[in-house]
Amino acid sequence: MDCINRFLAHAIALEGSAAGRYEDLANSMSALGDAEVAAFFRQMAEFARMHQAEAIDRAGFRDVEQPPEDGYEWGPGESPEDAAWAGVDSFLDVTAALELALEAERSSEAFYRRVARETSDAEVRGFAESFAEEEVGHVNALLARLERRASV
Repeated sequence: MDCINRFLAHAIALEGSAAGRYEDLANSMSALGDAEVAAFFRQMAEFARMHQAEAIDRAGFRDVEQPPEDGYEWGPGESPEDAAWAGVDSFLDVTAALELALEAERSSEAFYRRVARETSDAEVRGFAESFAEEEVGHVNALLARLERRASV
């Protein structure tokens, strides 16, 4: 991916989708009666919206158009952040929800790392590395929450 507009379009789509998925998880956790984990997922949704806004801001004067559904470089179908979310339903327990979110965050990190590794464009590489590091923060937050659950 050697075009900054194309990269930013991917980041905008990925982060927007992540925000929606985290809201779904928050609603599922609320239905289970776990307000603490629901609040955590709402916070994660807010982080995704902030990252999406950052991508939009980074686009600056650029006109960032969304590629057609089959034009995303993660292949047809869902973004890396969405791939794991097929299991979200009303029967999902808290640990499974956290593990699902962890899988999605790791997938997003891997996507950004792949872009950084494979691009020949220095600007794309810098943005992709920055976005990958943000995903590492999400991974670490989820791992910490899973560890706290395991120790209870």
